[in-house]
Amino acid sequence: MTDHARLAIRPIRPAWVVVAILLALMPFQQAAAEGTGLNLEDCRISAGPGFPGRKARCGILKRPLDPSEAGSPPIELRVAVVPALTLEPGQDPFVPIAGGPGQSSIEFYAAYAGAFEQIRRERDIVLLDQRGTGESAPLTCAMQEEVLQAHYSREEIIADAKRCLEGLPHDPRFFTTSVAVTDLEALREELGYPFFNLYGVSYGTRVAQHFARRYPNVTRSVVLDGVVPPQLALGPDIAIEAQKALDAIFDRCTESPPCNQRFPDVASEFDRVRSALAAQPVTVEIRDPMTWETESIPFGHEQLAGSLRILSYHPNTVALMPLLIHEAAEGNYRPLAAQFVMAARSMLDALDMGMHNAVMCTEDAPFFGDRGLDREQLESTYMGAVQLDGMEAICSIWPRGILDDDLREPLATDLPVLLLSGDADPVTPPQFAEMAAREMTNARHLVGTDQGHGQAGRTCIPGIMAQFLETASVDGLDEACLAERQFAMPFFLEYNGPSP
Repeated sequence: MTDHARLAIRPIRPAWVVVAILLALMPFQQAAAEGTGLNLEDCRISAGPGFPGRKARCGILKRPLDPSEAGSPPIELRVAVVPALTLEPGQDPFVPIAGGPGQSSIEFYAAYAGAFEQIRRERDIVLLDQRGTGESAPLTCAMQEEVLQAHYSREEIIADAKRCLEGLPHDPRFFTTSVAVTDLEALREELGYPFFNLYGVSYGTRVAQHFARRYPNVTRSVVLDGVVPPQLALGPDIAIEAQKALDAIFDRCTESPPCNQRFPDVASEFDRVRSALAAQPVTVEIRDPMTWETESIPFGHEQLAGSLRILSYHPNTVALMPLLIHEAAEGNYRPLAAQFVMAARSMLDALDMGMHNAVMCTEDAPFFGDRGLDREQLESTYMGAVQLDGMEAICSIWPRGILDDDLREPLATDLPVLLLSGDADPVTPPQFAEMAAREMTNARHLVGTDQGHGQAGRTCIPGIMAQFLETASVDGLDEACLAERQFAMPFFLEYNGPSP
């Protein structure tokens, strides 16, 4: 699902491509941490190697692997607190929760900190790498150094999943959302904050909703960005929503005179490219952007689907899609192939796949059948059933974890909830937010025009979120700025940019 991805390129096993293409503490917090098992020290956090660091106070929260069992062995969870810019911050910090599942919340915040600076003026930012991610007892699956392949079987996927399981340092059954929210509450108690303001993006919205369900008396407000409704098993809809987003991009190009004039048959060109690659994958030579060495990779219709799906997440990369498709139709597959390799490998670099599988195989895959899956509709999409079949193969041997009985129920609450969607989101469209909000009596849903997955850093959303947190109310929000300042990058007609 989500989102920040480091851009290092290194070879990965193809089975995981299926799933992948599938951010000085003030006196109040210093006093709160004294006398507890959590000691905070000066540190710097970043979005990964090569990215700039940000000052914070970091520590290790020790938690039992199985919180329900006395004497369960401890695991270590990484914590970071970014201090507010005021000398007298509020006692209700802002708590970002990353997506994935499998992404580090600390790295996510470091990558998108600018979106939350207005909030940080008055509130500390509290970050916890969810168990299994980042530096919190990570469930990382080692990837063997081999070149991307064009095809992979169910047997190969299952074999990779078994190797992953055998190499995990902890029992993955205890790395689900139901357990993770107890860690977040334990952190709040350790730091001594009376309330949390939650922000979740993508899968993180599931965590935020379940925390608010479990601990409503210590939850002040909730922001849900790219909303995953609890009652929906993610998987069957991914290819269908991706197809809708791609169709909408083609429609936008047709309705834009410069794009339509430059690429009058972009949808037909895409169909020809997809058919050709399905019949015969090609071998493409690209340069590794880190070493500048040339490597040859296979590029078929699965890789085409992966590149387009990731490009469709953000309006700035959507702007490139008609041009890249046209180039492929002219026989130049290199730009799309490079996009696929960078996206797939960097996403895998950003996600801890063991934790990803622990969540998906407990909270989603067992309920795929509840949807009355239309296999024919799924196969008709440009992604097809590859991702869904890959997840089902992995979960056929992956152990199911802890699942609260009510995790998959809509959140019934009168807490103030701000829901954010993009009408061009290829994975969590606006109707998902409406589904999640059915039993929320104090909610407001804002939808960005021509916007993709994750709204926090777009246009005036940072100001709206800051206003929402200041009042803890959905009333009186400055929604007019969305219409006034909404922007989507015009389509590129050449590689040097869109038309003037």
